[in-house]
Amino acid sequence: MTTPAEITVMETDLDALAQAEGRVAVFVGEDGRLDPAARRVNRLTRGALERLVASKAFQEAKAADVLELAFPCGMAADAVLVTRLAPRADAATARKAGVNLGAAKKGKALLVAGGNRRHLEEIALGVALRAYAYQEMKTKPAEPEGAIRVMANRPEALAEALPALRALAEGVFFTRDLVNAPANVLTTTEFANRLKELEALGVKVEVLEEDELEKLGMRALLAVGQGSASPSKVVVMRWEGGAAEAAPLALVGKGVVFDTGGISIKPAQGMEEMTMDMGGAGVVAGVMKTLALRKARANVVGLVGLVENMPSGTAQRPGDVVKTMKGDTVEVINTDAEGRLVLCDVLWYAQERFNPAGVIDLATLTGAIIIALGHEKAGVFANDDALAGAFLKAAEAEGEGAWRMPLAPAYDEQLKSDIADFKNVGGRPAGAITAAQFLQRFIKEGMPWAHLDIAGVARTQKDGAHWPKGASGWGVLSLNRLIAERYEG
Repeated sequence: MTTPAEITVMETDLDALAQAEGRVAVFVGEDGRLDPAARRVNRLTRGALERLVASKAFQEAKAADVLELAFPCGMAADAVLVTRLAPRADAATARKAGVNLGAAKKGKALLVAGGNRRHLEEIALGVALRAYAYQEMKTKPAEPEGAIRVMANRPEALAEALPALRALAEGVFFTRDLVNAPANVLTTTEFANRLKELEALGVKVEVLEEDELEKLGMRALLAVGQGSASPSKVVVMRWEGGAAEAAPLALVGKGVVFDTGGISIKPAQGMEEMTMDMGGAGVVAGVMKTLALRKARANVVGLVGLVENMPSGTAQRPGDVVKTMKGDTVEVINTDAEGRLVLCDVLWYAQERFNPAGVIDLATLTGAIIIALGHEKAGVFANDDALAGAFLKAAEAEGEGAWRMPLAPAYDEQLKSDIADFKNVGGRPAGAITAAQFLQRFIKEGMPWAHLDIAGVARTQKDGAHWPKGASGWGVLSLNRLIAERYEG
């Protein structure tokens, strides 16, 4: 698995700037004013930094942008990374500066001359989150990511924050590695095995196999995977860091390790990207790892349905009717609308077994949410305004785009079936909403619930807010913050 770069803190020592290897980051205010570290670098480089600041490139740079001064004379470093950042920039801008530094460090060691700058912890986290590359499938051994050292005038406070920052980065990297992994490697069995490894951190992990799922009545979930040689599974992860009597928050993730569409097969072009259809389960796994690493004072249960949707002689067909664990019957109109069939059984099981304080499910559920929101925001559907508002607030604070979408009984009309209780699809209009309406049928009366459709944000074709092209890890930061602010005692 990919390991985040090591982060250490040291007291400000301007004399160390000359001998620092790799890359050195300094900050220059919006007005071009140099702080003490930048002034020292300017003297070492015989005014090169001052000339860069006076250049058109710096004048046109935006807040948090990074310019590179390569092979500076008078210094051992390969480059000086000059970051345009006001001394009292807000936390979001500070993290963005860190993200840009993480991209510019290019695997090298990085010394960040932070001084007395505000939000140094956000800068450090931004660097760590962006300094990621998925190397698991490369035959050439990956070079370890260069360490991050942060100079601070008051290093104690930053050092105290480092374990929590590390926990966040490790959870995000765990999610990214899972989502980036090819389906012949991350089978349902291998996925379950990687989740079992969380037991070493204190997470209680159970793997429910097909015979147990059959006894529980999870026939909708099992129908999705019946065309694959990979066995379907449900993995239950429990972090019990809160009071014994406190009901847990339940996180439920769609874990379709590969989605061909089944008999309703997808077009060949782009199908290779369907390795990411387990993105919801990946986020749940990353959150559980972060909670365990930081010893969160909350009770959280993560449940993921792991299946593979393949076409074969045993695959479910359009027109089949399946019975859910709840007891409802569903007419399968399109076998490519499989994620909701997985989630409905796991959602019901989560409520029946744990009677949680609330339920949040995550899924790369619909292409329709990409049409609605593109790749900038996830769709948030909820039956509870307080839960929706708390999540949206957390997502905004973490810079992870999210937008609330509507729910309404009128959309249920599209799901009516002539031969079963309802259908698994409602046609093209409002496709993301009808998918959420389908899931809402499996939420008990009075249970706070939110559904996060992350199809557009789980994996992107360009760099994102804090990730390079590929798997984003979107949601780990926001859900961790939501839990810390709403569920920790």
